[in-house]
Amino acid sequence: MKNSLLCIVLLWAAGVAYGQTEQLQFAVLLTRHGVRSPTWEPERLNGYSLAAWPGWGVAPGELTPHGRELMKMMGGFYREYFSVLPAQSGCGKKVYFRADSAQRTLDTAKALAEGILPGCKVEIHANPQGESDALFDGSGSGTEKPDPNLALAAVKGRLGPKPQAIIDAHRTAFDTLNRLLNGTGKAAHSIFDEPFALTASKGTVGMNGPLSLASTLSEDLFLEYADGMSGGKLGWGRLTPGNLLEVMSLHTAYADLMRRTPYLARTRGSNLLSYIMKAMQEAAAGKAEAPLMVISGHDTNLSNLSGMLGLSWLLPGYQTDDTPPGGALVFSLWKSVGGYSVRLQFVAQTPEQMHDATAVSRAHPPAIANVFVPGCSSAAEGYPCSWEAFRDVAEGAILPGFREK
Repeated sequence: MKNSLLCIVLLWAAGVAYGQTEQLQFAVLLTRHGVRSPTWEPERLNGYSLAAWPGWGVAPGELTPHGRELMKMMGGFYREYFSVLPAQSGCGKKVYFRADSAQRTLDTAKALAEGILPGCKVEIHANPQGESDALFDGSGSGTEKPDPNLALAAVKGRLGPKPQAIIDAHRTAFDTLNRLLNGTGKAAHSIFDEPFALTASKGTVGMNGPLSLASTLSEDLFLEYADGMSGGKLGWGRLTPGNLLEVMSLHTAYADLMRRTPYLARTRGSNLLSYIMKAMQEAAAGKAEAPLMVISGHDTNLSNLSGMLGLSWLLPGYQTDDTPPGGALVFSLWKSVGGYSVRLQFVAQTPEQMHDATAVSRAHPPAIANVFVPGCSSAAEGYPCSWEAFRDVAEGAILPGFREK
């Protein structure tokens, strides 16, 4: 049984095996890429702080060496956590890897593969580097295109009659971010220089102003911490875990509006969720290409799917529904005498584990949350859904015109 990958028992963080009555048949690991450098060019970034931001040693938006090592460590954890690949089982066709075509997602998949399948030659299925992929960006999916006016209305409807109120609601976090950026001085540009505005743009919604800027800058501060920076390099010596957690509320507020609003989430995420459901359906029919599928994408993908399905989680050191580097949504399919069931989890290294590059294992795991799925989860351990109920919920969330046939 140990070597039969279609009968593996998944051991959860609490050390509880469902395998007394259930056996894991298949799992999909949808992960965000690892720690990257800021996507803005240094000149633009430096305009919003009194002193220059630190150097990263890689081009904007690329996976850092520290980030790559963290993802390799997570691969080792998943190998142990799933009990999927004992060393004596060899390489074979045990994991199917799919990645977006950006450097950070491709290298994340490669690092995970090195951890999950050490010493094995692994194929990463992806478009040529830099080429758009509708599975991840939602462009060109299916027969329909998003209605920009409907998308704009969907976001405005969540903000009420005075959209500017979202800035006031997060005023304390804005003030803290401003102090981190400026100290006692004043940068060339302020996050408040540009007025808050929402526009219908290219079939979706664009945001300008303080919240959009603060989302980027607060996450860049988190990336410094996650990349292991310290002393004067870390937030100019002013950043602490406490004020970092506070300003990250600006990033999650932006992500909630722009990525989890149901209409935006469904138009962008239907193709990806449909892809995952097809893989799970094949597994339920005994036709899975491999017992584990790893999909290396972006925080937008995680937010889109969680918005579509109404999922929520909270991990230590993070804001609600945060999708940190290396964070993953795990879909697992279980078999019992009564049929198939599905469980979801969200997994991520804690900020401290990332900063310190702390080894993770089943005995010393990353943070893990069992995720309740509205409309199908039961109260049993791990909040399982029957396969049929989960399939109905997922199919109800997918917009047929936005998935590829």
